[in-house]
Amino acid sequence: MWRKIDIPDLWLVLAVLASWGLGQVWAGPGPGFGWLGWLGGLLVASGLVLARVAVWTMTRAGTTFMPRRNPSGLVTGGVFGYSRNPIYLGGTLVLSGAILYWGAWAAVPLVPLFMVLITYRYIHDEEARLRQGFGAEYESYAARVPRWLV
Repeated sequence: MWRKIDIPDLWLVLAVLASWGLGQVWAGPGPGFGWLGWLGGLLVASGLVLARVAVWTMTRAGTTFMPRRNPSGLVTGGVFGYSRNPIYLGGTLVLSGAILYWGAWAAVPLVPLFMVLITYRYIHDEEARLRQGFGAEYESYAARVPRWLV
């Protein structure tokens, strides 16, 4: 049962809720405060668009975007030419944007914690599956495209 709900979106929702909660306890300027609110909103919107574009790209290529499933193809174009994990990068942008929007400065450490959790819980397994399925082609791709963005 746990394995069926143990998906990255659940961890993102939990992190966003935790950031909101921390913002209620210890926050900076209020929701949507000035340019930080605008930046936060922009990051949330950008993260959602990035993740959606990545899912669309994978679906169009006929491969799965679900973690722990074996991919039928290696997607290297579009947003995957800039990040090997644009869906997770999108989630990180959503979390970062929510923290900025709410002024939840106590929640800032959740961003790197979320990235570490996603890396160890999902990305390492996905990379192993891609190495097994696509060998040298994946290794070449991984050598030229960063896991996150840098």
